[in-house]
Order: sequence, then structure tokens, then C-alpha cells
Amino acid sequence: MTNAPLNFDLLVIGAGPGGYHAAIRAAQLGLKVACAEMGAVGGVCLNIGCIPTKALLHAGETMAAGKHATEFGLNFGAPTLDIPKLNGWKDSIVKKLTGGVSGLFRANKVTHLVGQASFVDAHTVRIGDQTVTASSIIIATGSEPAALKGLDVDQRVIVDSTGALNVPDPVPARMLCVGGGVIGFEFAHIYNNLGTKVKVIEFLPNIIPGADADAVKEFSKSMKKQGIEIQTRTKANSATVNGNEVVVEIENVETGEKTLETFDRVLVAVGRRPRTDGLNLAAAGLQTTERGFIEVNRRMQTAVPHIYAVGDVAGNPMLAHKAMKEGLVAAEVAAGKPSEQDAVAIPGVVYTSPELAWVGLTEQEAKDKGYSVKTGVFPMSASGRAMTLQSTDGFVKMVVEEGSDLLLGVHIVGPHASDMLGEASLALEMAATASDVALTIHAHPTLGESVLEAAEAVHKQAIHIINR
Repeated sequence: MTNAPLNFDLLVIGAGPGGYHAAIRAAQLGLKVACAEMGAVGGVCLNIGCIPTKALLHAGETMAAGKHATEFGLNFGAPTLDIPKLNGWKDSIVKKLTGGVSGLFRANKVTHLVGQASFVDAHTVRIGDQTVTASSIIIATGSEPAALKGLDVDQRVIVDSTGALNVPDPVPARMLCVGGGVIGFEFAHIYNNLGTKVKVIEFLPNIIPGADADAVKEFSKSMKKQGIEIQTRTKANSATVNGNEVVVEIENVETGEKTLETFDRVLVAVGRRPRTDGLNLAAAGLQTTERGFIEVNRRMQTAVPHIYAVGDVAGNPMLAHKAMKEGLVAAEVAAGKPSEQDAVAIPGVVYTSPELAWVGLTEQEAKDKGYSVKTGVFPMSASGRAMTLQSTDGFVKMVVEEGSDLLLGVHIVGPHASDMLGEASLALEMAATASDVALTIHAHPTLGESVLEAAEAVHKQAIHIINR
């Protein structure tokens, strides 16, 4: 017997950051909403991405901090690892947060549907054995790890970001991270702190593509100081698994030199691809670009105006906070509100220690756009608060348009850089000048003062460094 069709004002396909934000906002605005998800609510970010990686990063950094505590008189002894308890603690955080999202759905009267969604036509979707019709539809299906030819992921010794979340017991002695982006370095940092000898290789000339060159140089220096080996212009051609080890052919793409190296675990972190498989987009009158994205306008509308796409499936950057904002915009437009995605800049963060965080234009991007640029740099080594945290690697760099003093970008390497970035993001959205930031009283002693000092350094007036 076929179930009777369910009808909603809005159907959201996917319950990740973009999807659940969209569903809840639409319900807040009075729409009858359903959200379909074939997996767990919260999507990649909450279940196998942002949240569990940050839990492991905290655990690794706590372990590393304990080793250095003797420098100021605290002696804990040699730390030991309880891997099952570590993995269980990480998973408990995920369970609590997914439960929280489910509770928010119930509180906002969002109907949660479980199953693979597939378009029948532009207003009709099959979800499992249930037919759903909706006046508006938001596609928020996210992304999945990209594959790399020659390195077949088995989630045991050759893993992607999902497999890397399960820390094996014992911790691998040697690990190769293929890909020097955000994901590669966060896992490199986790395993390095847990005692693994880690090597990162990157095909491009520089790690962390898109970040400011000076910030990347400082970040790289700190990672190497902590014991992580980094090789750029390098690729992995193939991998052969021998029991619990894997032999990888590594090639220098400039010289063509090839070597065979043995590791206990290999992480494939070469990016992500949008997830649209099984959606039957053609039935709704939609198609994807060559790179697999669904094209949208600033109102997050696709080529079919009542169908929206948000988050990773709608294009780069593939970031949870970008998806969240786009989900809100799509929901508001679907509810008849005059909303659009008009963010000046979208922040990026590498959650290592020190963190690398940025928002707005890099110095080179600003010059390429024709700006006459001034910069101000304040080192963390001159921050009293950074000294008390035993974390003085890094700096705050401010990129400013000469003449107007308009803030164009802020780039931070240092402790809690991601938290300091909020001020910079707001300043960019408000079209603030470096002088606006410098005239704002910051609490002392804080890391945030480094943002103020960088603004002062633009005008050669920073107090705690010699202005050259």
C-alpha cells in the first residue's frame, strides 16, 4: 500500500549545518517544514567533521601542554593514552549535539523524514517509500571526501577524514597526510600531539591554499618546529598495503624523483566533492557544473526559482559557517523575505596550535585587485597574554587600503586566532578603517590587543614594538 503524499510549504533535503539552519529559520517564519536526511542529523560537520576533530585537537593539545608544564613548575609525569576512552568521549559530544538538533526540530515543529531523497518533478520528491510535495525545496546535501587515484581508502591503514577520526590503539608510529590543506594539517596536528611521526605532502607550491603568504610561512615554521615534516610540490602516486603497513610511492613533481616510504597510516585529504548522487536532479530541471556544484544566485535560487541550493553543494568555500548563512538566506527568501547572501568576506580557520585564521583579502589579492596597500603586523612574541599562555608563535597582520585606511583583510597566526577573528569579520562588514580598530579600547591583558596593535602598526604607532 502506497503512503499518501505529504505536503509542506518547504522541504529541506539534508540536515547538516545549512539544512537544519534553513529548516528551523523557515519554521520560525511560519512555514510548514520538513527536513529529509538519510544519515544522522547534523551532517558531516557535526558527526564526522568540525566537532569531533576539535575534540581530538583539544585532547592532543592538552597532552602536549602537559609535557611543557615543567617549564613553569608543574610536573604531571609522563602522560598515558586511553584510546577507547578518548574515542568514547569524542563520540559522546557528537551524540549530545545531534540530540540537540533533533530537539530543536521538535521544538520548532519541523518534520524529520529519514531516507534518500530523489526528485520526481520540480515539486515532488521521493524519500524512501514516502512521496513529499512542497511549494519550495532547499537542497543542502553537503559533500564527501574526494578520492585519489592509486590510494584506495580502506578506512584501516589508508583512511579519509572519516576514518582518521577513529584513533587506533596503539597510535600509529608513522603517518602520511596527502594534502596540505585545512583537513590535512588538523589531523597532522592531532596525531603529532598523540605521539605519531607525521609527514605532510602537498602537490601545490604552498600549503593552506588561499591563506596569506606571510601567515602561511609563519604557520609552516611553527608546524615544523613541533616535529611535522612538510614537503610541497610532492604527490603520492600509489600505495601498497602490507599487513598493518603501507608503502607509498612519493614523487617530487619538479625533479621527477621517486621514493618508496613506509607508514602505519595514510590519510587522503585532497579536498571534497559535492554530494548530489541519487537526487535525480534532471527530473527537477536542474543540472550540475563540471565540478559537480549546483549554480545559484545571491538569493540561493537555482535555475528553477522555487528550488534553492546551499552549503557545499552550492560552491566553494566548503565551510559550515558559509552553509549556515546560506541556509538562513534561502529559508527567508522562501518565506517571502528580501534576503540575500551579501557577506563581504567569509572567514577561514585551521584549528591547530597555533591556529591560522583569516578573513578578507590577502596582501597579494588586494594588490591584484588594484589597491594601494599598507600593512600592519604585530608579533605574538610581544603580547604579554600570549607569553602567559606559552604560545608566542605567530602574529596579527592587517591589510589596509592606503589613503582611505579601509580595512581589506586580517590574517592571524596564534593562540585562539579563530576567536579573535570575530572582531575582524565585523570590522570588514561595517567597512571599518584601521583607525576605527585602533581607537577601540581593548581589555588588557588579552590576545585581542594584538589586533589593536596591528591596526596601530599600519600607521607606525604600535606601542609594544619598534615601528620601522
